Amino acid sequence: MKFTSQEEFGLRCLLRLGKQHGEGSLTIPEISRLEGISPAYVGKLMRVLRTAGLVTSVRGQAGGYRLSRPPEAIPVGEAMAVLGGRLYEPQFCAEHSGEERVCTHSVDCSLRSLWRSLQLVLDQVLDRTSLRDLLCNEAAMDTWVDHLVSVSGLHSPPA
Repeated sequence: MKFTSQEEFGLRCLLRLGKQHGEGSLTIPEISRLEGISPAYVGKLMRVLRTAGLVTSVRGQAGGYRLSRPPEAIPVGEAMAVLGGRLYEPQFCAEHSGEERVCTHSVDCSLRSLWRSLQLVLDQVLDRTSLRDLLCNEAAMDTWVDHLVSVSGLHSPPA
């Protein structure tokens, strides 16, 4: 299981705009330079994020991109769904049945239960975390994630 570059770079672009929130917009070349991502890829990501309603474009001399809502009103889960989709969707099993028309485990599948549970935990963490929450340093984010894990009843991995 891996995150794609679109998810990683898309979140980085959103965070950059979150840092700029209330202070004007940023152009594609500015985001590109600040994040170390090619202008063409930033342009692609901005189109995806604008189509989804997460950013707006501003025309004119002071133009560029800005968040469409305050950072605290944009859940990371929403951004991740736009940028790459969910880890597990219910139709996954029907689409990946192997050589058979119907998966041999379709009636009783422990894997499906695992993927569904993992998606539930991911949704809880990502939907409770806003872009605003991510506008901090790594140590503060570690504390935030530890809090979410304890609230969810899960155990943190040993350090």
